Amino acid sequence: MINEIKDKSVQTFLDELASKSATPGGGSAAAVMGAQAAALISMVCNLTIGKPKYVEVEADMRALLEKSEALRELLTGMIKADVEVFDRLMATYGLPKDSSEEKEARSAAIQVALKEATDVPLACARACAETIALSRIAVDKGNTGVISDAGVAVMAGYGALKSAALNVYINAAGLKDRAFADAKLAELEIILNGADIAAEEVYQAVKAKL
Repeated sequence: MINEIKDKSVQTFLDELASKSATPGGGSAAAVMGAQAAALISMVCNLTIGKPKYVEVEADMRALLEKSEALRELLTGMIKADVEVFDRLMATYGLPKDSSEEKEARSAAIQVALKEATDVPLACARACAETIALSRIAVDKGNTGVISDAGVAVMAGYGALKSAALNVYINAAGLKDRAFADAKLAELEIILNGADIAAEEVYQAVKAKL
């Protein structure tokens, strides 16, 4: 088990991402992208708060900063959560399957792990979608000197959202409990609904201010 990814250098993380090891993988990368989106929103807030020019929106930016920092912490934790849930899933595939009892136990364990592996990226997708909404506020009220950073935030958040969604799809596909799978997929579609339009609107709003 690797140590906390968040405590490693970017180079170390990228080396591990590029290695033959299955973890960290796309799920962790999605969480990192989402955390970067949240961090960039916080950056815009911190470079707006205290500026006389933006005194009228200071309360709004302080509230935004509180939300973006909570999201950053949440998404940072999901980097490790993704590794742990994937490792648990891989471990179930390695369970013995010589007897019918072992096969049955192995199959049940795989299904439990798959449900966890569906829930984790779904939670990540939910958090990443929120970064898109928050980036809109950063663009509308933040320091125009760092408006491009708010644009990078929305693109990172959108990329993270779509990436997390792929991990929901692949794990839900292996579930035998189709009622559970369908419920999770329906929730994901609600999260995804309109995200592409919202992200593009924020992106274009940034461009208009450059």
